[in-house]
Amino acid sequence: MPLNMRREVFVTCAVTGSGATQDRSPHVPRSPREIAGSAIDAAKAGAAIVHCHVRDPETGAPSRDPALYRELTERIRDSEIDVVLNLTTGMGGDLVFGPPDAPLPLTAGTDMAPAAERVAPIASCLPEICTLDCGTMNFAEADYVMTNTPGMLRAMASAITALGVTPEIECFDTGHLWLARRLAEEGVLTSPALVQLCMGVPWGAPDDLSTFLAMAQAVPPDWTFSAFSLGRHQMPYVAASVLAGGHVRVGLEDNLHLDRGVLATNAQLVERAVGIVEALGARIMGPAEVRAALGLTKRAPVAA
Repeated sequence: MPLNMRREVFVTCAVTGSGATQDRSPHVPRSPREIAGSAIDAAKAGAAIVHCHVRDPETGAPSRDPALYRELTERIRDSEIDVVLNLTTGMGGDLVFGPPDAPLPLTAGTDMAPAAERVAPIASCLPEICTLDCGTMNFAEADYVMTNTPGMLRAMASAITALGVTPEIECFDTGHLWLARRLAEEGVLTSPALVQLCMGVPWGAPDDLSTFLAMAQAVPPDWTFSAFSLGRHQMPYVAASVLAGGHVRVGLEDNLHLDRGVLATNAQLVERAVGIVEALGARIMGPAEVRAALGLTKRAPVAA
């Protein structure tokens, strides 16, 4: 594969995620106020896009409460800092089976919601972007399956597109990208599409460079892609993605450390990513440039 370095790059900051990281670092934000504050700090550090989940403000457990998303959105929109808002639709597709000798009934942690419920915060908040996890996979834990059937994805993608929101297609393996291309061929997804290549998430695509380059090459040439990996591989993937022609994602959803033994803030991770991108000779894009490049529209939330 020839070197195809991207010369103008946007940084996405994945601010908090839904993983069990809330007690592993004091910098993982929980409440809408904390998540919005961390997102705004990341934007000040150079992130053009902030990707946001919400959590229970008391426990830090993942949530899909529309009221929390609404508060988060309004806090970010009311700030003086411009940033492209990217909300998740990943919650509501969780199956947790019992042990191998008794897989049913499903156990605690199972959270399956209809398409309309998963998209409800998007319809209310109207972010420029929302994620769409384009496939089903075994996901780290022994008996947990991240579930996104083709039927569910068609329903969610149609609803998101009808709202005028741009889906960011989350591809955790090669088959997810294959399905995304099929949905675009069917007209369910608008092409050219926006793709996030999610590398190194057990048990999706491993984050070795041969797999990553195969994923990057499978993205249609007129589509826009970004990529990330987890933990200590987060910053190497900043360079890898830019060199392969993509944009970058960093943040506490994917990595808690700035250096070995040093816990990071979102702003610090963005600052380091910006330094890597600029050291490669590329320029960091601002939010207005990203909206123009991707055809995004910034809108106010639907009136309550």
